[in-house]
Amino acid sequence: MNATSSISRRAALALAGSASAAAAFGFAAAGAQEPAEVTIGIVNSSSDVSFFIAEHEGYFKAAGIVPKYVVFDSGAKMTSSLGVGQLDVGGGGPSAGLYNAIARGIDIKIVADKGSQPKGFGFQPMLVRKALVDGGQYKTPRDLKGKKFAESAQGSSAMPDVDRIMKSVGLTYNDVDHVFMPFSQMILSFENGAIDASLTAEPSATMAMRSGSVVRVMTGDQYNPGQELAVLLYGGNFVKNKRDLAQRFTVAYLRGARFYNDALKGTKLAGRNADAVLSILTESTPVKDASLYRDAIPQFTDPNGRINVSGLISDLQSYKDYKMIEGNVRVEDVVDTSFADAAVKQLGLYKPQR
Repeated sequence: MNATSSISRRAALALAGSASAAAAFGFAAAGAQEPAEVTIGIVNSSSDVSFFIAEHEGYFKAAGIVPKYVVFDSGAKMTSSLGVGQLDVGGGGPSAGLYNAIARGIDIKIVADKGSQPKGFGFQPMLVRKALVDGGQYKTPRDLKGKKFAESAQGSSAMPDVDRIMKSVGLTYNDVDHVFMPFSQMILSFENGAIDASLTAEPSATMAMRSGSVVRVMTGDQYNPGQELAVLLYGGNFVKNKRDLAQRFTVAYLRGARFYNDALKGTKLAGRNADAVLSILTESTPVKDASLYRDAIPQFTDPNGRINVSGLISDLQSYKDYKMIEGNVRVEDVVDTSFADAAVKQLGLYKPQR
């Protein structure tokens, strides 16, 4: 795998198991259930937080799971590892690359929401270079015709969004000059004038705004409300040959997602679990300044694992419209809600703990 691998910091604790916690959530007692390693592809982003919470709060331990994280520099690079069983689980965007891999017969399933943009949670805003705004050269997206527009990768989940934004002013995706780079590089690129606009996920967007080089002109829930920017992915081997383990993983993951939701107050990380979640994020991701997460627009992670299937269908059509998909693939063939449905049946529907 083209990635940096690391065993969970709490693997030793997980190996000990916890009979009482396991029994409380319908799992076999630890003595009767051998702890199992689950290999998880992450990009060390804020939307990985449900994994980190599940580890930190003992939800993986209760499920008899020892997490092993494998860090990738983009979700797209997890695809082949998921397909051949080197990864059990991944967290990434529903990109053109993912759909192309599935069209080629690579067995991967989208099983739950990981990071989406309902109202108030537009965590991938559109940024424009401040000099263009101050100088009157930018008033609407129409002014970006021929300008350099940055996205995290070619065919990423940002592609349909750029197309929507440009179509809203009578233009198309092809009317801007596309530049592809990691979010972390966008800040310096704005500062030196190398790019004019971007779709930049949090907390990098807040970092860019703090630099004074950009203006946030639109949030993600304005240009594509409810969009699935990140999803929980299971490899075919995990689904078919380790189904009980995959189900236990889903329960632990949703418990983490629910803990995260209880950290939200309105659309900020300011709820009852906020301090704990901020501590976990700064411990587990490269961003060590908790105030960035407090100021940023947080992602939404559905506490019942629900997936915006209609949004995925719409985004897939955008990839097809621009000939980015090779072969035949349908969202309905990729999404598997059975794990989340069974987990909710076991846990009950989420009830906020405010």
